[in-house]
Amino acid sequence: MALEFVAIDFETANSSSASPCSVGLVRVVDGQITESLSMLFRPPYPNNWFHEGNIRVHGIRPEDVQDAPDFEEALPELLLFTEGLPLIAHNAGFDMGVLRAAAEAVRFDLPDLTYACSLAMARKTYSLESYRLNAVAYAIGHEEFQHHDALADSDACARITLHMAERHDATDLESLLLATKQRLKPLNV
Repeated sequence: MALEFVAIDFETANSSSASPCSVGLVRVVDGQITESLSMLFRPPYPNNWFHEGNIRVHGIRPEDVQDAPDFEEALPELLLFTEGLPLIAHNAGFDMGVLRAAAEAVRFDLPDLTYACSLAMARKTYSLESYRLNAVAYAIGHEEFQHHDALADSDACARITLHMAERHDATDLESLLLATKQRLKPLNV
Protein backbone atom coordinates (compact mmCIF):
# COMPACT_ATOMS: atom_id res chain seq x y z
CA MET A 1 0.00 0.00 0.00
CA ALA A 2 1.49 3.34 -1.04
CA LEU A 3 -0.45 5.26 1.59
CA GLU A 4 1.91 7.91 2.99
CA PHE A 5 1.21 10.80 5.37
CA VAL A 6 2.06 12.25 8.77
CA ALA A 7 -0.67 12.37 11.41
CA ILE A 8 -0.33 15.44 13.63
CA ASP A 9 -1.96 16.70 16.82
CA PHE A 10 -1.29 19.84 18.85
CA GLU A 11 -2.22 20.70 22.42
CA THR A 12 -2.43 24.38 23.34
CA ALA A 13 -1.68 26.25 26.56
CA ASN A 14 -4.72 28.51 26.28
CA SER A 15 -7.49 29.49 23.85
CA SER A 16 -5.07 31.17 21.43
CA SER A 17 -4.16 29.19 18.33
CA ALA A 18 -0.66 30.63 18.77
CA SER A 19 -0.11 28.80 22.09
CA PRO A 20 1.04 25.26 21.22
CA CYS A 21 2.77 23.50 24.10
CA SER A 22 2.90 19.96 22.71
CA VAL A 23 2.82 18.14 19.40
CA GLY A 24 2.59 14.49 18.41
CA LEU A 25 3.49 13.24 14.95
CA VAL A 26 3.14 9.75 13.48
CA ARG A 27 4.65 8.96 10.08
CA VAL A 28 2.95 6.40 7.83
CA VAL A 29 4.92 5.00 4.89
CA ASP A 30 3.62 2.28 2.55
CA GLY A 31 0.51 1.94 4.72
CA GLN A 32 2.50 1.22 7.90
CA ILE A 33 3.21 3.33 10.97
CA THR A 34 6.99 3.70 10.81
CA GLU A 35 8.01 6.40 13.26
CA SER A 36 6.66 8.85 15.82
CA LEU A 37 7.79 12.06 17.46
CA SER A 38 6.48 13.78 20.58
CA MET A 39 7.65 17.20 21.71
CA LEU A 40 6.92 19.60 24.53
CA PHE A 41 7.87 23.25 24.04
CA ARG A 42 7.27 26.69 25.45
CA PRO A 43 4.48 28.50 23.58
CA PRO A 44 5.39 31.68 21.69
CA TYR A 45 5.15 35.02 23.48
CA PRO A 46 2.68 36.66 24.24
CA ASN A 47 0.64 33.44 24.34
CA ASN A 48 3.05 31.66 26.66
CA TRP A 49 0.64 31.36 29.60
CA PHE A 50 -1.48 28.38 30.62
CA HIS A 51 -5.23 28.47 31.19
CA GLU A 52 -6.53 26.17 33.91
CA GLY A 53 -9.17 24.75 31.54
CA ASN A 54 -6.52 23.66 29.03
CA ILE A 55 -4.44 22.14 31.82
CA ARG A 56 -7.49 20.12 32.91
CA VAL A 57 -7.87 18.78 29.35
CA HIS A 58 -4.28 17.74 28.58
CA GLY A 59 -2.52 17.83 31.95
CA ILE A 60 0.45 19.90 30.72
CA ARG A 61 1.50 22.54 33.25
CA PRO A 62 3.89 25.50 32.93
CA GLU A 63 6.54 23.63 34.95
CA ASP A 64 6.37 20.76 32.41
CA VAL A 65 7.70 23.04 29.67
CA GLN A 66 10.01 25.33 31.67
CA ASP A 67 13.12 23.41 30.49
CA ALA A 68 11.69 22.58 27.05
CA PRO A 69 12.78 24.43 23.92
CA ASP A 70 10.87 27.44 22.62
CA PHE A 71 8.36 26.64 19.88
CA GLU A 72 10.60 28.53 17.45
CA GLU A 73 13.49 26.13 18.25
CA ALA A 74 11.27 23.02 17.97
CA LEU A 75 9.51 23.99 14.73
CA PRO A 76 12.36 23.05 12.32
CA GLU A 77 12.63 19.57 13.87
CA LEU A 78 8.85 19.15 13.67
CA LEU A 79 8.88 20.11 9.98
CA LEU A 80 11.90 17.94 9.21
CA PHE A 81 10.03 14.94 10.62
CA THR A 82 7.19 15.43 8.10
CA GLU A 83 9.59 14.88 5.17
CA GLY A 84 7.16 16.98 3.11
CA LEU A 85 4.44 14.32 3.35
CA PRO A 86 0.79 15.41 3.54
CA LEU A 87 -0.43 16.10 7.09
CA ILE A 88 -3.58 14.45 8.45
CA ALA A 89 -5.28 15.72 11.59
CA HIS A 90 -8.60 14.97 13.24
CA ASN A 91 -10.38 18.32 13.01
CA ALA A 92 -7.56 19.62 10.83
CA GLY A 93 -8.85 23.19 10.90
CA PHE A 94 -7.77 23.41 14.53
CA ASP A 95 -4.33 21.83 14.14
CA MET A 96 -3.45 23.66 10.92
CA GLY A 97 -4.66 26.89 12.52
CA VAL A 98 -2.30 26.26 15.44
CA LEU A 99 0.63 25.55 13.12
CA ARG A 100 -0.03 28.68 11.04
CA ALA A 101 -0.68 31.02 14.00
CA ALA A 102 2.30 29.83 16.02
CA ALA A 103 4.63 30.03 12.99
CA GLU A 104 3.38 33.55 12.34
CA ALA A 105 3.95 34.47 16.00
CA VAL A 106 7.64 33.54 15.66
CA ARG A 107 7.88 34.97 12.10
CA PHE A 108 8.65 31.58 10.55
CA ASP A 109 7.78 30.94 6.90
CA LEU A 110 6.18 27.52 6.65
CA PRO A 111 7.05 25.29 3.69
CA ASP A 112 4.44 24.40 1.10
CA LEU A 113 2.70 21.45 2.76
CA THR A 114 -0.72 19.95 2.19
CA TYR A 115 -3.21 18.51 4.66
CA ALA A 116 -6.49 16.66 4.99
CA CYS A 117 -8.95 16.05 7.81
CA SER A 118 -9.61 12.57 9.22
CA LEU A 119 -12.77 13.91 10.90
CA ALA A 120 -14.26 14.88 7.52
CA MET A 121 -13.18 11.54 6.04
CA ALA A 122 -14.69 9.66 8.99
CA ARG A 123 -18.06 11.34 8.41
CA LYS A 124 -18.04 9.86 4.88
CA THR A 125 -16.89 6.42 6.08
CA TYR A 126 -18.72 5.52 9.28
CA SER A 127 -22.21 5.91 10.68
CA LEU A 128 -21.59 7.06 14.26
CA GLU A 129 -23.36 9.21 16.83
CA SER A 130 -20.16 11.19 17.39
CA TYR A 131 -17.12 11.74 15.20
CA ARG A 132 -14.88 13.00 17.97
CA LEU A 133 -11.45 11.39 17.86
CA ASN A 134 -12.02 9.08 20.81
CA ALA A 135 -15.45 7.98 19.51
CA VAL A 136 -14.07 7.08 16.08
CA ALA A 137 -11.04 5.37 17.63
CA TYR A 138 -13.29 3.26 19.86
CA ALA A 139 -15.50 2.41 16.87
CA ILE A 140 -12.54 0.92 15.00
CA GLY A 141 -11.38 -1.02 18.08
CA HIS A 142 -8.57 1.32 19.14
CA GLU A 143 -9.69 1.86 22.71
CA GLU A 144 -6.50 1.95 24.74
CA PHE A 145 -5.10 5.44 24.33
CA GLN A 146 -4.72 8.54 26.45
CA HIS A 147 -7.02 11.06 24.78
CA HIS A 148 -5.59 14.62 24.71
CA ASP A 149 -2.01 13.36 24.82
CA ALA A 150 -0.66 14.74 21.51
CA LEU A 151 1.25 11.58 20.56
CA ALA A 152 -1.61 9.25 21.52
CA ASP A 153 -4.06 11.40 19.56
CA SER A 154 -1.86 11.54 16.46
CA ASP A 155 -1.39 7.77 16.67
CA ALA A 156 -5.18 7.30 16.90
CA CYS A 157 -5.60 9.62 13.89
CA ALA A 158 -3.08 7.54 11.90
CA ARG A 159 -4.85 4.29 12.83
CA ILE A 160 -8.26 5.72 11.91
CA THR A 161 -6.92 6.87 8.54
CA LEU A 162 -5.40 3.44 7.87
CA HIS A 163 -8.69 1.76 8.86
CA MET A 164 -10.63 4.05 6.50
CA ALA A 165 -8.21 3.25 3.66
CA GLU A 166 -8.75 -0.46 4.24
CA ARG A 167 -12.50 -0.02 4.40
CA HIS A 168 -12.52 1.89 1.09
CA ASP A 169 -9.94 -0.41 -0.56
CA ALA A 170 -7.79 2.70 -1.01
CA THR A 171 -4.15 1.99 -1.79
CA ASP A 172 -2.97 5.58 -1.51
CA LEU A 173 -4.05 8.86 0.02
CA GLU A 174 -5.43 10.16 -3.26
CA SER A 175 -7.84 7.24 -3.60
CA LEU A 176 -8.89 7.53 0.07
CA LEU A 177 -9.61 11.23 -0.39
CA LEU A 178 -11.57 10.49 -3.55
CA ALA A 179 -13.62 7.78 -1.78
CA THR A 180 -14.46 10.18 1.07
CA LYS A 181 -15.10 13.19 -1.19
CA GLN A 182 -12.20 15.13 0.32
CA ARG A 183 -9.10 16.78 -1.10
CA LEU A 184 -5.68 17.86 0.02
CA LYS A 185 -5.61 21.53 0.99
CA PRO A 186 -2.59 23.83 0.98
CA LEU A 187 -1.25 24.74 4.43
CA ASN A 188 -0.18 28.16 3.17
CA VAL A 189 -3.30 30.00 2.10
